[in-house]
Amino acid sequence: MLSVVIPVKDDAPALRRCLEALSRQTRHPDEIVVVDNASTDASADVAAQGGARVIPCATPGIAAASACGYNAARGDVILRLDADCIPAPDWIETVVAAFVRRPTASVVTGGAVFTDGPPRLRRPLAALYLGAYVTVGFVTLGHAPLFGSNLAFTRRAWLRVRDHVHRSDPELHDDLDLSFHLGEYHRVRLIPARTMGISMRPFDDPQAFARRIARGFRTVITHWPYDLPPLRWDRRLLRRTLAAARRRDRPASRGHA
Repeated sequence: MLSVVIPVKDDAPALRRCLEALSRQTRHPDEIVVVDNASTDASADVAAQGGARVIPCATPGIAAASACGYNAARGDVILRLDADCIPAPDWIETVVAAFVRRPTASVVTGGAVFTDGPPRLRRPLAALYLGAYVTVGFVTLGHAPLFGSNLAFTRRAWLRVRDHVHRSDPELHDDLDLSFHLGEYHRVRLIPARTMGISMRPFDDPQAFARRIARGFRTVITHWPYDLPPLRWDRRLLRRTLAAARRRDRPASRGHA
């Protein structure tokens, strides 16, 4: 069973486009969960009209809303995107294929392409915007960061970390916070950016964009000192070394038996 989770606050027109795009998927989800984060517009009505299950969340912030949606989701695999996303028709099919190719995979994520704004700027700005996020993520985490607009993970993986994610701070990036927790235990697999379209509106307001950057730093620092890069890298290296040793020992153990 597949669940799609969409947190939303006062974004009814964009949500309608997102739900319309989900209705055109080559592989339909079993449920769509829209988390209404105390919207004052018609977001909840749009969600209900689009066939989604609407979950209210009064706690402010996308981190709280997202976690509420993950908890409410019934699927074995939970897909996440934002209300202003426009997924390609094969987005869900691509996510499912990634899990099928890697039966042990628990987390997949990918980038996105801009669907609005000046056509000549869409590709270079997407490369700059998402490239900077991935670069900082690799340095900070030791692996690719999760991108909330194009993300999926197993319910089992979520249950392992849900008591550790930060839900009460609206000034944190929920996908970067989730990167720290899911990335601690699971290898992050990648899917193509072409499967997801996003809006260029983060660049419309310089002050809002600056807040995004500040939230990124806040999210990282919140996890220190436990997740200081050298400490996190050492833990990941140790886990991989131990996992490789266990894999080497298994055939020998079966042969001996």
